[in-house]
Amino acid sequence: MARTAVIVDVVRTPVGRGKPGGALSGVHPVDLAAGVLRAVLQRNGLESRQIDDVLLGCVSQVGEQSSNTARQAVLAAGFDEGVPATTIDRQCGSSQQAAHFAAQGVMAGAYDIVIAGGVESMSRVPLGTSASVAGSPISPLLRARYPEGLVNQGVSAELIAHRWELDRAELDTYAALSHRRAADAAASGLFDGQLLPVETDGGAVTADETVRPSTTVEGLAGLAPAFRTDALAERFPELDWRITPGNSSPLTDGASAALIMAEETAVALGLRPRARFHAFAVVGDDPLMMLTGPIPATRRILERSGLTMADLDAYEVNEAFASVPLAWARELDADPDALNAWGGAIALGHALGSSGTRLLGTLLARLEAGGGRYGLQTMCEGGGMANATIIERL
Repeated sequence: MARTAVIVDVVRTPVGRGKPGGALSGVHPVDLAAGVLRAVLQRNGLESRQIDDVLLGCVSQVGEQSSNTARQAVLAAGFDEGVPATTIDRQCGSSQQAAHFAAQGVMAGAYDIVIAGGVESMSRVPLGTSASVAGSPISPLLRARYPEGLVNQGVSAELIAHRWELDRAELDTYAALSHRRAADAAASGLFDGQLLPVETDGGAVTADETVRPSTTVEGLAGLAPAFRTDALAERFPELDWRITPGNSSPLTDGASAALIMAEETAVALGLRPRARFHAFAVVGDDPLMMLTGPIPATRRILERSGLTMADLDAYEVNEAFASVPLAWARELDADPDALNAWGGAIALGHALGSSGTRLLGTLLARLEAGGGRYGLQTMCEGGGMANATIIERL
């Protein structure tokens, strides 16, 4: 019988604004990650030496997030020094990839128990910092292949909005819906089972800071485009510049972690397997469009799993920008009510390295709350990639 990998628990910090003064900006990212690691053990009655490996995603691996953040977090959490750890960068999908590697290691027999997760403190290690030291990551060979230059993700989001004819009103309507859904979910206690308070010098942080219940389409309509420059407008004359801070995910601080193990190990330990990993996919896609990867990733995982969109009860598609899940939904003919039904990154933030396992926790909780069987998670990633995961609730 094939070995199966199951999810026993998923936890996360509240999300803080990823700017100086944000609710979590006073906490070192290593300590932020250490908090979720400790919680995984405490909530499940485990000793750290039972953990075979710790795999954490982190994107800006420089400064406070350098020198293998996962290992630093393991030591800061007080784990046995014999517990190894590694840090993974698959851009926005880093902790989703960590969960893939963890589950695949369990299924292969290399692990029995793993913690997969991620962390990003965008207030303390600002976006782009790692590319600003010791030279540019754009090499001569890469520049020769793309002589006009690749673009930032905001411009890619603009290109998607243009290609799929998503007008400003549709983008802003979706963004306002994300905030309303997240606020309703929080008010209903739907996140309570995964949220961990974080102690700071200013007191305990217990709620997501980036959710704005009062967001309206009318208010968003007054925001100016965020990514237009004269040079880009000349290069892309077809764009009318619809992406604003309001229909984009905010800079965010946060950490999350999932406890993943072999199904028989969970049973032997008296722990409840809540879902099993059913299928995985990862793809590369056009690096100029960059954020379209979830479309081919979803098609690939459906083909591999033998499932159809009709078999999926819930989907979490990361809301890096409103144009991303809207284009995905249009291409896959997805049910809008099943898409990010508790709000997404536009409201709940996108702490890059942490977002994958944050989405995994939400997906699992949604399946449990609604009695669904299969759920899909997919994430666009810098450089034009995407991961996709299907889990099956048990």
